[in-house]
Amino acid sequence: MNYIKLVKNAIGGSVLAFIFSLNVNAAEKVNVGICVSWPGYAMLKIAEEAGLSPDLEYNFTLFEDPIGGHLATAAGQIDVYMCTGDYTPLIAERGTPVVNVAFTNPSYGVDHIIFSPDVTAENIKGQKVAAPQAYIGHLLMGLMLEKIDVAPDDVEWVNLNADEAVGPMMSGDLAAAYLYEPWISKVLANREGAYSAIHTANPEMLETGIFMDVIYMNKNFIESRRQTAIDVLKARWDAVQYWHDNTEQANKMFAEFLQWPEEDIGYVIGTNGKFFDGGIYMYDFDETARVCGALEGEPPFGLKNGSMVDVVTFINEWWVKLGLMDKVVDSSSAVDCSLVNDLLNSGYRQSISAKE
Repeated sequence: MNYIKLVKNAIGGSVLAFIFSLNVNAAEKVNVGICVSWPGYAMLKIAEEAGLSPDLEYNFTLFEDPIGGHLATAAGQIDVYMCTGDYTPLIAERGTPVVNVAFTNPSYGVDHIIFSPDVTAENIKGQKVAAPQAYIGHLLMGLMLEKIDVAPDDVEWVNLNADEAVGPMMSGDLAAAYLYEPWISKVLANREGAYSAIHTANPEMLETGIFMDVIYMNKNFIESRRQTAIDVLKARWDAVQYWHDNTEQANKMFAEFLQWPEEDIGYVIGTNGKFFDGGIYMYDFDETARVCGALEGEPPFGLKNGSMVDVVTFINEWWVKLGLMDKVVDSSSAVDCSLVNDLLNSGYRQSISAKE
């Protein structure tokens, strides 16, 4: 009888220990949104694949629809959203419970405005130009038109993504279009005389800071799970370090996750662990902290220390010029550098350079 009781107690103790072990080891779930299939948005997948954040379990959603992803983040269905920074003024205007918590990487020439043959600054007025509305291509087209002294209302706008604009560019239905690789090469190779009018590696474009990928977070997620939000940022920049140190392996992970040819990953994010000229430039954590104003020193490409809100305001001004917004609003409510500051104050630092 005592033996049976002893076995029961042992079994009971084992079950309790097992349950306790499950509770202790259970990873915390984080819903991560990726606005389009793009290597710069997929660093947390590297963190997962490389086992850099075992206490976090990521549930990834690839939207292929930036606006849809923003709506899901505002609704609390997504905790962390990787996308471009151009939507931030609209968040401020609409008061949605979302904030831009960090700049991650600027476009370093991957985004172009391509002109059809024989189209020039002198004859583009009245013709059709294509760019996705409320996205960086919309801004780039606007800046290009200003550069050649053409007002936004002097052209006919067509709301097309880069892949959708290739056909009309090839058939001659468009005077100009916002494109990125591999669509740029396809058009230039197959439409004799087509040419790039402007791209985001031009110094005057880099200095604006507006062609930037960022991290958004739901405010309720931050308020209720602040340490998790900080841990997500750390995991993301730990993944940047892993990519820098193990670029070939990480690029294979990107390709498998995004279902891209591995070669195309290199043409966007590069193989030197820092940038690709004609692609994107990856901020290390210290550079992100500087643009937040949390760390001394100047960010890359002429941005000022602590200039995040200024950059968002500049985007806002352009949305007014392009008719997407009615007025310039206070964008500070849509920017929150406190998580970057908290991670910095914990002692986290990171500075990486291109490898040979």
